[in-house]
Amino acid sequence: MQIPAVTDAQELSCDVLVIGGGTAGTMAALTAAEQGRDVLLLEKAHVRHSGALAMGMDGVNNAVIPGRAEPDDYVAEITRANDGIVDQSTVRQTATRGFSMVQRLESYGVKFEKDEHGEYAVRQVHRSGSYVLPMPEGKDVKKVLYRQLRRREMRERIRIENRVMPVRVLTADGRAVGAAGFNTRTGEFVTVRAGAVILATGACGRLGLPASGYLYGTYENPTNAGDGYAMAYHAGAELTGIECFQINPLMKDYNGPACAYVANPFGGYQVNRHGERFVDSDYWSGQMMAEFAAELASDRGPVYLKLSHLPEESISSLENILHSTERPTRGTFHANRGHDYRTHDIEMHISEIGLCGGHSASGVRVDDHARTTVPGLYAAGDLACVPHNYMIGAFVFGDLAGADAAQFPSYEGELPQHQVRDAHELIYRPLRNPDGPPQPQVEYKLRRFVNDYVAPPKSGARLSLAVDHFERMRGEIDEMGAQTPHELMRCAEVHFIRDCAEMAARSSLARTESRWGLYHERTDHPKRDDDGWLHHLDLRKSPSGAMEFTARPVEPYLVPVAEFTPGGGASRHLGEVHPEQVATAGQRDVAPVGSGTRTSTPSRETTASHSPRILELLALSDTEPELPLLRPFLTDPDPAVRRAAVAALTETVPTGTGPALAETLADTDPGVRGAAAASLRELVEVLPPEPDLSRGLLNALGHGDAVVRATALDVLRALRLGEAAAYAPALADPDIEVRIASVRALVSVGAVTTVARAAVDPAREVRVTVARGLDTPEALAPLLDDADVLVRAAAFTALASVGCPTPYDVRAVDALAAPSWQVRTGAAAALGAADPESAVPALPTALADPNADVRKAAVLALLRHASHEAARTALASAVLDPDADVRAYAARAAAPA
Repeated sequence: MQIPAVTDAQELSCDVLVIGGGTAGTMAALTAAEQGRDVLLLEKAHVRHSGALAMGMDGVNNAVIPGRAEPDDYVAEITRANDGIVDQSTVRQTATRGFSMVQRLESYGVKFEKDEHGEYAVRQVHRSGSYVLPMPEGKDVKKVLYRQLRRREMRERIRIENRVMPVRVLTADGRAVGAAGFNTRTGEFVTVRAGAVILATGACGRLGLPASGYLYGTYENPTNAGDGYAMAYHAGAELTGIECFQINPLMKDYNGPACAYVANPFGGYQVNRHGERFVDSDYWSGQMMAEFAAELASDRGPVYLKLSHLPEESISSLENILHSTERPTRGTFHANRGHDYRTHDIEMHISEIGLCGGHSASGVRVDDHARTTVPGLYAAGDLACVPHNYMIGAFVFGDLAGADAAQFPSYEGELPQHQVRDAHELIYRPLRNPDGPPQPQVEYKLRRFVNDYVAPPKSGARLSLAVDHFERMRGEIDEMGAQTPHELMRCAEVHFIRDCAEMAARSSLARTESRWGLYHERTDHPKRDDDGWLHHLDLRKSPSGAMEFTARPVEPYLVPVAEFTPGGGASRHLGEVHPEQVATAGQRDVAPVGSGTRTSTPSRETTASHSPRILELLALSDTEPELPLLRPFLTDPDPAVRRAAVAALTETVPTGTGPALAETLADTDPGVRGAAAASLRELVEVLPPEPDLSRGLLNALGHGDAVVRATALDVLRALRLGEAAAYAPALADPDIEVRIASVRALVSVGAVTTVARAAVDPAREVRVTVARGLDTPEALAPLLDDADVLVRAAAFTALASVGCPTPYDVRAVDALAAPSWQVRTGAAAALGAADPESAVPALPTALADPNADVRKAAVLALLRHASHEAARTALASAVLDPDADVRAYAARAAAPA
């Protein structure tokens, strides 16, 4: 298909835009229309059979029916189930409005189980309170709702656009004003202008990878790929509780629910292989999952859902529910294995992880009217963080969102064009690379990383590796290829999954405690910390594009719960949460990776070019061509040809190669620029320092690509083509590698005073480079007190070259006792340039240091004082050192001069 122009978008308008046609979205649309608003309902599939409710529902998990349960009891129960981290005002909405919602659904034609007296047949599953209301004919719920949407009075107010998938919520003047997306059948670009936007896109069910390995074999609806989580995040809304995962006990190999909420009221229960009940938790929660996981891993596993003891009428009723409404293929699965509930209990296991407010507590932050932190933007259903909200909560908050969103007038202003363009690029980028990696392969890899590094039990090191992998995969995801609108949809979903994976990893890294049982179990922080962490963990996208966090204290409860006493108060801004150092295993010789980030990296070649020009170029290269013959290839329209021309130029190096490569640093393709930069570095020793090369490199200092700027500085320095005035501005460059290159270039021209200004650079690596370039002890003095171990070590090591007079020799002697071996090594080296009267008595202590590098530095320092008897005596003892280098250097003292 062809990429449509941004200006060719189909533009729709409405008062209230509802994104997602499932449980919450349908109710939001109905309520907003009842308020007299014109509603647009967008659904990437078809509303008739979309969402988690598509196959119906076997029961309601949280019905607070008068006379059978009290709202306050339900609020307290949810508070305990979520380890105290709740906004009770939102949970109370479900508790107090749930019964009227049941009656509303019943008026639509939804059937709930009743007893012989016409009373709701509420069952008790939890040990406190009866909230489970079965729906024996619940398979038709979605059909009933769709029928309501198509009533004549609703059709006049609600416009349904099926097969339209939004990818971004549009914002202007701090409020939501619409969305941008595309038609998943035609590929047409679509923009929407709206007075308010309601996100109702469901859970992020496609986050972890199921044990089966099937991408779509998830517990949650696999079409729910975190669309709304990502759209809310990029619109500036706060999300909360993302570290609290959804994990479920499921049927082994089938990944269907073991259906405790269905089976338990009929008398089914969970047992270990000895038939013993083991779940102590009062609620199906993370604590229950921790107990389940422990039993499964013990010698008492496997774990089963026991049904074989039930009477025939109970099993028949269960089969009617489990093999139809819950999972239509379930009966076939059991039949193929020769299993029958009358003779076989159901083996269970643990599901993949997901994000879901309705079944745990991870979602978009909302208040008790479903408002997010962005005016005009609402969230409802599994997407919203209202813990353990389930189906009734989704309906309640859809209703609340629809009613409140009706207050906003339609938006008449211009849509933000830069946001529209960004959405267009996100959608259609795979069409520019049709032969790129296919979406299933990229998604499998991404979700494999989720399983490997994010799934509990969690640790800081594994989560840090996860962040590294997810950051790197940005580029790999951008390289995905697609050829059809359906493939575009799947590629966009991978972007959403990656965003959710990063949110899950960073949030889990930020909360330095264990809470919610298996949902957030950290092996490096194994205890719950109510003193420090009775807080919601909110995340948002900062104006700079970084993910930043705030710890928000839980507000005092409306319903007291004895186990927790939240005090409210001011939030604690955490800012960005940086990964731990995982580049090396422990503290050894190699320093950790940089504390800064590159703003640009060379792109890898992602598509093979079949241009005959490349064959022509290869044939020409064999003739050792001069530059004029190669120039046409350097300006070829195909970037693959231009990259090949750079390679030919590097191989043949005709006259004028340097200036030609410098010109190529301005190429529009990052891969070509990267190739030219690599060639300049490779050839720097053989390129003549000609004026044309100097001009090209100086021009490159202002390029937007950090790789280009750093290369230009290094080549100018190596060829002595630049001056301090050209190098100094790069000390303020946003890229760490450019700033390092600037420092080295300034040192090369003796501009040490200018170099000293960089001693306060925020990046450790820059300050280390500064320390190595300064030429007086006085200039090094501030770095001797630097907060970073490696900077202090570099500063002391530099004293070995520039001299270590008093009082710096005293500082070096004191530093021999520093906790860090790197600092001790630098201090020993510095004493080699100190007065022997202060150095020689101190250095023998370093010969007993447990670190071989420190001992070697001490021996080298003592060799510089070998004319002193005490130094020679100390060196004589070092010839027996267990380290070969130390022994070899010490032996020099005994060798003839």
